[in-house]
Formats: sequence, C-alpha cells, structure tokens
Amino acid sequence: MIDREMPSLLTTYKQLHAAPELSMQEKNSSALVASRLKELGYEVTYPVGQYTEPGTTCYGVVAIMRNGNGPTLLVRSDMDALPVQEQTGLPYASTVRAKSQTGDDVPVMHACGHDIHMTTLMGTAKMLAQMKSQWHGTLMLIGQPAEEVVKGADGMLRDHLYERFSKPDYAIAFHDNASLPAGQVGYTPGYLMASADSINVTIRGLGGHGASPQSTKDPVVMAAQFINALQTIVSREDSPLDPVVVTVGSIHGGTKRNIIPDEVQLLMTVRTYKPEVRKRVVASIERIAKGIAMSAGVPEDRMPVVELLAGESVDSTYNDPALTERIAGALTKGMGAANVIRIDPLMVSEDFGRFGIDRKIPICMLNVGAVDPAKIASGQRLPSLHSSGFAPLPDPTLRGAIKAMTLAVLELLH
Repeated sequence: MIDREMPSLLTTYKQLHAAPELSMQEKNSSALVASRLKELGYEVTYPVGQYTEPGTTCYGVVAIMRNGNGPTLLVRSDMDALPVQEQTGLPYASTVRAKSQTGDDVPVMHACGHDIHMTTLMGTAKMLAQMKSQWHGTLMLIGQPAEEVVKGADGMLRDHLYERFSKPDYAIAFHDNASLPAGQVGYTPGYLMASADSINVTIRGLGGHGASPQSTKDPVVMAAQFINALQTIVSREDSPLDPVVVTVGSIHGGTKRNIIPDEVQLLMTVRTYKPEVRKRVVASIERIAKGIAMSAGVPEDRMPVVELLAGESVDSTYNDPALTERIAGALTKGMGAANVIRIDPLMVSEDFGRFGIDRKIPICMLNVGAVDPAKIASGQRLPSLHSSGFAPLPDPTLRGAIKAMTLAVLELLH
C-alpha cells in the first residue's frame, strides 16, 4: 500500500518543503492538510484554535474518522517552519521569505522536518482509511500550528479541543531525528524531551565614560561575572543525575567603545526534566544575578530584572512508559528489531506534551530517522535539526514513519 502511494507522497513532501510557512502563519500548509484529509473521508474542522494575541488566526486542523466502538486516539503532526536560510542545494529547496511576527523580512525553511510530519500524517490517514476492517474506535488527526514557538497546542486546547471533538484515551506523535538512519524508529519510555524556560535578564548598572570606570557601576563586567557564575548551577548545585542545561544565547549592551552603558540584557534558555529541578534552577539564576549586583555596590533600585517568559516556556515531554513499551513491541513485531531501537532522552523541547493535560492522558512521541545511512557510516558531521543544511532523505524516512504510525494506530485501536 505504501509503495503505491509513495510517488504522490513524495510530490506532496517536496511541495510542502518548497513552500514553508512561519509559526502562526501556516495558512496554506494547513489548508492543504485539511483538504487532503477531507478527500479521504475524514470529518474535517478548520481552522481550530485561539491565540492570546488578538486578531491572530490559529490554523489548527482537526480530522475525525469514527469507526465503531473503541478508544479515541489522537495522532498529531506539527506544520510550521523556521526563519532559516536553506543551504541544502536541493532542487526543491525553499527560496521563501516572509515577515516575522516582529515585522522583519526573514528567510523561511522547514529546518525541523515538519514537512515530513505533515506528509506522514496524510500518508497514515490514507492507510487507515483503507484498512477500516482492521481497527475500531475514533481516530482524531491533528494538524498543529506554532510548535516552534510553543503556542499551537495551547491555542487548540484553548479553543475547547477536547470538549468539541472528544477527549482521547491516548495521544501519539512522531518527530524526525537527525542522527538515526532514515526509516529507523527510536523510542524512549519516560522523559523524552526537556522543559524549556525562556528567561530575559537585565543587568543594570550606572553608566559613564569608559575612561572613568570608578564613577560607574559597569554592567558589562557584571554580565561577564554572571555568565561565569551560572556555570556553578549545573556543576555545584544540581545533582549529576538530573540533566540541566543553562545557556545564554544572546547578549546586548553598549553603543560605543568608550561608553560604559547603563544596562546589559541577556537572553537565556533553561532545559530541565523534573519540575522541582526546573523551579530550583530559575531561583538560582535570580539569586546569582542579585548577588553579583550587590557585591558590585549597585543601588537597590538598580537591582537586576529577571523575567520568565511564560508564553515562550513549555513543560517536559513525558512518554507514558506502559504505552510506549506497548507501541514499541508492536513496531518491533511489524518492522523487525533492527528497525526499532531504544534511544536516549533529548534536551530539546516540544509542546506535544500539552495534549496529555498534565499526564492525565497517556502520550507517546516516537522518533524516526531521517539520515542517509552512508553519511552516518562515513563519520562526517551531520547537520542537526534547525540547521540550514538539514535535509531528510525523503523516501525511506516517509516509508518508515508511515508504516510505524499505521502499526501504532492498529495496535491501539485493534
């Protein structure tokens, strides 16, 4: 069945890859997903979702197929792309440019493989529409927008997703993997992906002339001390058994070489698994920032400002162990042990876990390899997700993903 559909699926994949859309702008991608699922006989509702930003359309897609009595299963694909200039050299490479949410003109690329995810969803939908005698229950297919800015899942839930369509018994998803051979499936019971906290820290001082530092409180020096001190959170405050990443990804301060500025801003990301570790790390960042300012003699009214951006933060993704092992067993039986392997947890982040409603609904996200095995064997550096050079090997990646997703659905709805 997959062999018959591959020419059409590859055409769809290349069409999506060449026409990526930024988060919260997935109008054409979602329309394509919605129309294809409707053609297959699914009850399609589109758009679904509400963002907190007024006047912004949430391009969520919900497609339902009811097939007798049985569980309700949610299968999710994300749809958005990234502001990355593609440098893969592919004949179907993206040349798209678009306006970002801040109004900047930026290049756009499917550098995270969401084009693979959408094509997998459509391919799986067709398999299951043709195999209705082999499963029973309700299949809920989700095209989710704005995953890259962790707003899409919340946006769809805010629009009463479960109240309007039904609350699933399980939720599953796939993500392509930039280090596994194309088509190989990886699974991880328990924590799969980390929580992500976006934090802005403004180190405030008292500016002045660069030749008279004694009359200032230099925020550049304090920022340097702060960055160095952050390293002790992981090395001396955190248990070695609890993974933590604290990264300063951007630093801004000053306008001229002989002017000491009034403030320096640092943009940070923090990754953890456990909620208690997450809370402790954020508290440590605030304590260290304030402690450095106090040691420099900064006045109380110029203490650092630490801002946790709730709208850009997300909880960890926790795969229900029993559900994950059940699916892994079915995939091993259907695809062979060499094609289904257990993989280590990742420190990247996702908002798919939101569909689990604080673990009230068992969820499982699997990985599917997207890399040419010959490139892995060569030992050359492999482009990571979000890289301008990331390019999945389409045919085997889609074959593995569609077969695995179809087998997972058949297992849960048999």
